[in-house]
Amino acid sequence: MYISTRSETAPVSAAQAILAGLAPDGGLYVPRRMPALDLDALRATRLSYTDLAFRVLSPFFPEFDGRQLAAALETSSARFDSPEVAPLARHGSYHFLELFHGPTLAFKDLALTLMGALTGLARDRLGVRDEIVILVATSGDTGKAALAGFSDMPGIRIVVFYPARGVSAVQRLQMVSHEAGNAAVVGIEGSFDDAQRGVKALFADAELAGSLERRALRLSSANSINIARLLPQIVYYVKAWRDLADSGKLGPNGEMDVAVPTGNFGNILAASYAKAMGLPIRNLICASNRNHVLSDFFETGRYDRRREFYTTSSPSMDILVSSNLERLVFEAAGRDPARTAQLMGRLAAEGSFSLSEAERAVFADFRSGWADETAAAAAIRELYDASGYLIDPHTAVAVAVADRLRGGSDGEVPLVVAATASPFKFPATVAAAIGLTAAEPTAPAAAPTAASTTRPATPSVQDEDAATLAELDLAERLAERAGLELPQAVRELRDRPRRHDRVVAPEDMKSTLLELLERP
Repeated sequence: MYISTRSETAPVSAAQAILAGLAPDGGLYVPRRMPALDLDALRATRLSYTDLAFRVLSPFFPEFDGRQLAAALETSSARFDSPEVAPLARHGSYHFLELFHGPTLAFKDLALTLMGALTGLARDRLGVRDEIVILVATSGDTGKAALAGFSDMPGIRIVVFYPARGVSAVQRLQMVSHEAGNAAVVGIEGSFDDAQRGVKALFADAELAGSLERRALRLSSANSINIARLLPQIVYYVKAWRDLADSGKLGPNGEMDVAVPTGNFGNILAASYAKAMGLPIRNLICASNRNHVLSDFFETGRYDRRREFYTTSSPSMDILVSSNLERLVFEAAGRDPARTAQLMGRLAAEGSFSLSEAERAVFADFRSGWADETAAAAAIRELYDASGYLIDPHTAVAVAVADRLRGGSDGEVPLVVAATASPFKFPATVAAAIGLTAAEPTAPAAAPTAASTTRPATPSVQDEDAATLAELDLAERLAERAGLELPQAVRELRDRPRRHDRVVAPEDMKSTLLELLERP
């Protein structure tokens, strides 16, 4: 059963929590009780990723038929280009948990290749005949992963909102070229926080809900605010621990540390949940980029979103309001929904909140730090020079922070770094870091105007297409330099036409959604 972080409303089933996405009071659903991992059983048996996932996840979804859940997991795992799904690779002093072997080359695939099936199971379990409308706010990776996970599923539509100027060229083309009859992709003139705030407002809009209900439509979410997005991410931390155990690399007491590049806080929260289930994790290193609202929070106990927003080389972390932090705050508040609602209310109304010393003590196992673009680029270059291993700019932030916190040493306890995306999703940044420069432009770029210096205009289709082609060229050269095969998911983008050109203001998200849903 699942409860809300914000009120004492009656618990709901997994199926109800999945279809709702958000609780009616605006809170997030969390498990009423955390099931315990049987570590001895997990270590004693050689398990495929699918088998491991079934053992970890089935207690969270007890009302689903076990055979159907196992089949969904099997189908999900088959979409990865590694039989291990999430292999663990040792380079330098770190173990990289490679979470980018799925169809869209990012860690979101680990959950979103499964989430479509979970939504279908929930719909069948509850006897729902309404069409489900999946709303997604994305900072780059969730959008394409959700589009792939829900593509052409009967009874489901999906609408993705992304910051038009806040994603890489490859990320953008992955989304705007997506071909599925049940999908729409919309850029917004703003940041990811604007997109996320707009999507949450749509969920809270009673007038919209009534209008959709009359048309046999209901909203759900594929962001990690949905418990079905969050829980599958627990599995790969258990898998990393098993791999270290099999190789005799665990530290004293069977422990490991994890370092996670963090934006919306879901990925590292999954590691925290794994620890709560009994996985021997010593420290959870929360790594932020220049938008370091989270690292400041862990250092001071104060969360304050009232600060300058930066567009960085790690765009999936360019976030000032980390939705999943609410679930950790709920635990810090002693699972008191009234206290959690009070704190979240302050964040919405005043832009900040503070925890007491007693509340901060609950997450003493979190360590934090941040790294800017220069430090991240240095981490990419140094690792590549030392081992020939390429990492993307988000993973590089985690490496830079972990290097600083751990002094660059191996130590007694091994460190698992969540390698959250393929370096070929961000070829311009990675290539520049290792000294591979882009080809010279055929014509000089126009000088920015005073207006565009403070707020760049939304890129034209022609500008976006030119930037994308340049990045794809660079990706090919990067693969050649590193002696790697360019992933098919990047290779095929060159020939994919743009299908979604719409860009709207954040205040127009509701009218845009209604217009899109008018279409058959």
